[in-house]
Amino acid sequence: MKLSEFDFKLAANRTALHPAENRDESRLMVIHKNTGKIEHKLFKDITKYFNEDDVLILNDTKVFPARLYGQKEKTGAKIEVFLLRELNPELNLWDVLVDPARKIRVGNKLYFGEGELVAEVIDNTTSRGRTIRFIPEDPERDFHDIINEYGQTPLPKEIKRKVDKKDEERFQTVYAKNIGAVAAPAAGLHFTQIILKKLELKGVNIATVTSHTGLGTFKDIDVEDLTKHKMDSENYSVPEETCTIVNKALKNNKRIIAVGTSSMKTLETAVSANDTLKPNSGWTDKFIFPPYEFKICSGMITNFHSPKSTLLMMASAFGGFDLIMKSYKVAIKEKYNFHTYGDALLII
Repeated sequence: MKLSEFDFKLAANRTALHPAENRDESRLMVIHKNTGKIEHKLFKDITKYFNEDDVLILNDTKVFPARLYGQKEKTGAKIEVFLLRELNPELNLWDVLVDPARKIRVGNKLYFGEGELVAEVIDNTTSRGRTIRFIPEDPERDFHDIINEYGQTPLPKEIKRKVDKKDEERFQTVYAKNIGAVAAPAAGLHFTQIILKKLELKGVNIATVTSHTGLGTFKDIDVEDLTKHKMDSENYSVPEETCTIVNKALKNNKRIIAVGTSSMKTLETAVSANDTLKPNSGWTDKFIFPPYEFKICSGMITNFHSPKSTLLMMASAFGGFDLIMKSYKVAIKEKYNFHTYGDALLII
């Protein structure tokens, strides 16, 4: 398929700038793949669509405050450093994005706070990308504690406002566990502990994978031919316990529902030769767009995404291009909210 086929007009006021007052009170559109039926609900209604022995797959990644503001040595120029991935924990070596990039060269030193944290630019990786080495004032202190002190919640570019205190909690799922994401797994933000408990009481089996969502998921595609687009790699892990739960459900023809595109990509990355799930970990640059045959899941929960985004393409691959594009037209007409803090879509 072509990039232009996934284009549509989205008004700026359709981006949710703030989360719903309560996580489970976002709106929920439900799409039935077999019939094309579209329903309008609240997210708290989602438990009605699950049956006993269904499997729900959560991404337990934890977002860290990846955006740092500091200043350049000598000139004092203000700079932004966005942490992408840790390359070497012992050396505190990171891949980052810097802004303004033209002012940040190899050998420059950057200062954060009152100089308690210093970073040295080691290499240029892309036009905005750099490799930097952090030098903490106290080398005995846990580096992630330092990042938590100086970093800010990495709200995406669509949310055009300053970070506030509420974001520290709401840009994180209630089941976040493994630190490593620089973007929130948006579909999971709607879940509450009460909803999860209701699903457990209904006999739903809840399992986890870890997929450290990166900025590459949101990177603009600059080629019309989608087969020529290269995704950035993201770190993932599928534990043996999850494979046991999933493979039992597959054997018994029970439904498996992934929460978010990150969970879905992880599951599809870890498929074995006989179409079962195998324990695995590493890096994946898998790019899913129509047509694509999914091996594991029969359902998917996601948010409403940007035009021409890889996230929309995966949803279209799963729900069917025509049905998903129709549902997006309905979402715009019915004033659903888009993006990270927006409303949810259940495809079953």
